[in-house]
Amino acid sequence: MPLIAITREMGSLGKDVAQGLGEALGVPVIYHEVIDHLADRMRVRRSHVVRLLDGSAGLLERLSADRTSMFIHSADEIIDLCTQGKGAVIRGWGATHLLRDVPHAVCVRVCAPREVRRRRMMERLGTTDAAQVEEEIHRNDEAHTAIMRRNFGINWADPEHYDLVLNTQRVRVSECIEEVLGLVRSPEFAETDQSRGLLEDLQLTARVWAALRRSAETRDTRGIVSAKAGVVSVSGCGTEELLRIVEVAVGVPGVRDVVYRSKSGEDVRPRFH
Repeated sequence: MPLIAITREMGSLGKDVAQGLGEALGVPVIYHEVIDHLADRMRVRRSHVVRLLDGSAGLLERLSADRTSMFIHSADEIIDLCTQGKGAVIRGWGATHLLRDVPHAVCVRVCAPREVRRRRMMERLGTTDAAQVEEEIHRNDEAHTAIMRRNFGINWADPEHYDLVLNTQRVRVSECIEEVLGLVRSPEFAETDQSRGLLEDLQLTARVWAALRRSAETRDTRGIVSAKAGVVSVSGCGTEELLRIVEVAVGVPGVRDVVYRSKSGEDVRPRFH
């Protein structure tokens, strides 16, 4: 099951690379589907989600946006889509970092110099207003930088976050596709029972976080929650908060048990009586 995560940079031709990979592998290319699902979950208009992502949201929209919910629910959607069918190519959504620890996921940055991206966008939009296009690209990049720093604490432009970095100023789209396919088909990125298990652990962790966010009792939890082989581990919270987390977590499909991870690293099954 090939999994490819690609960055989304305006004018980089990453969209073309993603489309070519989807066609070559016979797998879906995922981007817009998440917007629709996310808007439904957050009970906002689709256009609101788009403006928050590309940095064009107004002050009132930014102040009223529940960005934590947006990240939690988008992560849940992305990882859930990755576990369905026979694979996927995911554009944007922080997928290169959500899936970074999954051994069979190939994480790719497709980029190009700013002036090249500006020229391409001017041609695509049929405009001669270089300043306006430059501002659009800058706003989009700044929004992406802020999202990645807030959600992952990283500088997303650093090359060490990726398995492959492709500069489309010098590398044609067809060559980019072949380079990525080479990694996808290599033994190092072959799906195994272990790598599939890691993806399923991520899926269950994301499901639990989404459930906690939906509940009024746990939506602001400061606890640390993760899942492995159906067992949810919770740490960093008091007894009352732990009880609320357990009550929500045990209702999530796939959760077999909940344990509390003490400061010593020992897993303890909570007792409340």
